[in-house]
Amino acid sequence: MRGYREQSLRLHPHVCARCGRTFTAENLHELTVHHKDHNHDNNPSDGSNWENLCLYCHDWEHQKYSYAVKGAQAAFGLTGSSPSAVTAEATHNPFAKLKDVLAKKDRG
Repeated sequence: MRGYREQSLRLHPHVCARCGRTFTAENLHELTVHHKDHNHDNNPSDGSNWENLCLYCHDWEHQKYSYAVKGAQAAFGLTGSSPSAVTAEATHNPFAKLKDVLAKKDRG
């Protein structure tokens, strides 16, 4: 067990530190190791800079960090979007012509 992932899996329980999802041998590949300070070179052997996160929580943690670094106060949405773009009201209605499509389908 030389890599930091293996060390973290040995030191910490096989549970996501955020959502609490439990992992078994079958799905352990979905449990990632997150560097709390976002510095992948900071790997103390006691595991104090690591936490085990599921794929989803790990992705969110990095999205949140990207927003904080870019000054968007960790708003939810795509990384790199402006806060106003994230909170803007949707104008497109994908179901606008659904009634017509269904009627056409019923006729033929």
